[in-house]
Amino acid sequence: MNNQQKKNRLLILAIFGMSIIPFLIAWVLKENPEFLKGRTNYGQLITPVVTTERSELIGFDAFSAQNMDQLPGRWLIVNVIPHDDCNDVCLEAMYKTKQLQLMMSKDLVRTRRVAMIFKDVAPEVAAQWWKDDARLLRVKPDPAIIEKITAIRQGEVPDGMLLLMDPLGNLMMQYEPGFDPYKVKSDLTHLLKISQIG
Repeated sequence: MNNQQKKNRLLILAIFGMSIIPFLIAWVLKENPEFLKGRTNYGQLITPVVTTERSELIGFDAFSAQNMDQLPGRWLIVNVIPHDDCNDVCLEAMYKTKQLQLMMSKDLVRTRRVAMIFKDVAPEVAAQWWKDDARLLRVKPDPAIIEKITAIRQGEVPDGMLLLMDPLGNLMMQYEPGFDPYKVKSDLTHLLKISQIG
């Protein structure tokens, strides 16, 4: 075999290697996602998509009932209050989302904070939970939404849980109690950047 034939064979092997190696790398990374160091999001993506209707939310008090028109077309930062009291974890979560919305700066108008109250609570008791938070919208969800959120959690819904809802009413992401508002901001900023709606 002369030198030219050797060079041709090496060239063919090199071309074959260049075409097959990327596919092998992609397959290995697909099978072993832990090899990827980068992280796309901090919250847990809700899959499959859980849809809701704005009509399934009603204003909890007079202020909220008058301002329900602020919900459509906005990304909702939803504090879930599953029990008839808002304990320290719940109060801390509402404080964090207040700070989170302020951190959104130019995207502030694209978002709205909502407290979703599952149980029947006396308005004067609930008013103590948000006494320094005049802009927070308070809503009472339809039993269908409560069922959907309980199904996402596969059981008990914890105090201090946070949800992100898109402008179409799809529940997009969930965060455990004790969430970091800076990490939520990172996820929300990314969602707003790629969003064609709201």
